[in-house]
Amino acid sequence: MSQNPPNLRPDLAPLPRIDDTRRAGQPSIGMVSLGCPKALVDSERILTRLRAEGYAISPDYAGADAVIVNTCGFLDSAKVESLDAIGEALAENGKVIVTGCLGAEPEYITGAHPKVLAVTGPHQYEQVLDAVHGAVPPAPDPFIDLLPASGVSLTPRHYSYLKISEGCNHKCKFCIIPDMRGRLVSRPVNAVLREAERLVEAGVKELLVISQDTSAYGVDRKHDLSPWKGGEVRAHVTDLARELGELGAWVRLHYVYPYPHVRDLIPLMAEGKVLPYLDIPFQHAHTDTLRRMARPAAAERTLDRIAEWRDICPDITLRSTFIVGYPGETEAEFQTLLDWLDEAQLDRVGCFQYENVAGARSNDLPDHLPAEVKQDRWDRFMEKAQGISEAKLAAKVGTRQEVIVDEIDAEGIATCRTKADAPEIDGNLFIDEDAGALSPGDIVTVEVDEASEYDLWGRLV
Repeated sequence: MSQNPPNLRPDLAPLPRIDDTRRAGQPSIGMVSLGCPKALVDSERILTRLRAEGYAISPDYAGADAVIVNTCGFLDSAKVESLDAIGEALAENGKVIVTGCLGAEPEYITGAHPKVLAVTGPHQYEQVLDAVHGAVPPAPDPFIDLLPASGVSLTPRHYSYLKISEGCNHKCKFCIIPDMRGRLVSRPVNAVLREAERLVEAGVKELLVISQDTSAYGVDRKHDLSPWKGGEVRAHVTDLARELGELGAWVRLHYVYPYPHVRDLIPLMAEGKVLPYLDIPFQHAHTDTLRRMARPAAAERTLDRIAEWRDICPDITLRSTFIVGYPGETEAEFQTLLDWLDEAQLDRVGCFQYENVAGARSNDLPDHLPAEVKQDRWDRFMEKAQGISEAKLAAKVGTRQEVIVDEIDAEGIATCRTKADAPEIDGNLFIDEDAGALSPGDIVTVEVDEASEYDLWGRLV
């Protein structure tokens, strides 16, 4: 049984889970999906379209007629990881189509791997399909190749990501996502709700709401109204969350910027409509650092908002990500961040060491820090965050928690998550006795009897 490491990357999606059978003569496509949950949703949409055209989905290189690599370009280290994955797919299979964020830089990819069949950018589904058709022509059998109503899912059956918008209007200096994925484009609210309803009808117990900026949902649509169940719903994150909360599944909100109107979500959490969980990318706490980042936030007001949220919903779990070693970050600025953590007492924290990314404006800032300084600050930051996490989890010993079961291993140990834990990026709760009758997706009550820095153990009530 493994505990969550303190340096778990907060930008990564779960590994895709592919389980598909192939009929004789059926063309098959493999998928390597890298990067964040938003990219995983793109992979699901591509595979759903391919499955509808009669392609099988292969879980390995050897069984695939061609392979799609959905890349990440968020950090330079992620770009290297993407190039390595492309190289591995070429070596193991030979027919490779590249898509995703790094696909916005086709010369970068073809310069390293000139033998790829095609390169497309993020959410360019039609171009990906055209490339697949050219490499492996479809051969559908309309009597056999039936597509489930919910489409192809790359996550376990009991939870699913629900992408509500694409792109971002912010201009953070360290980020090139708006350059790759464009400005904010929100989906119609009734389309989001229809998808969510279908997912719940198909057995999904937890909806993970994702976007580049969930708080800004509907801004580009001027919060227009859409027909829904005999009435109308506004394209606004509060209205969307309220309607999602009526579907009977857990609803978890990710990538929420701390705008003032986020306060209106907290009563929904206190009422049990959505999970008492906010994933908010604060990134730093010192005013000067935030200004150099061009971040739309102020640390002083943020602490006031956190206190207000906790007054409304005392059980709220706050998760965030931070960058240490940003260009120009002084020791005093970093110490302000540590002091802010002491005050904020966040429940879940991820941290990056700053990296240059080709095309980011932060590359041109003065006073870049040496690698050893960034590593030292990361170590000190994570030590602080770990101490806070350990104390908060120790306080849960003796409490009863509602948990969702993710997996049962061969020894009958159940890996679960509380309402405070998102898949992959947060901790787990383990049940190591009397869990043999449980199944993934079950929601049960557990009494916590042990805690570590990141995980809990408990017994069924």
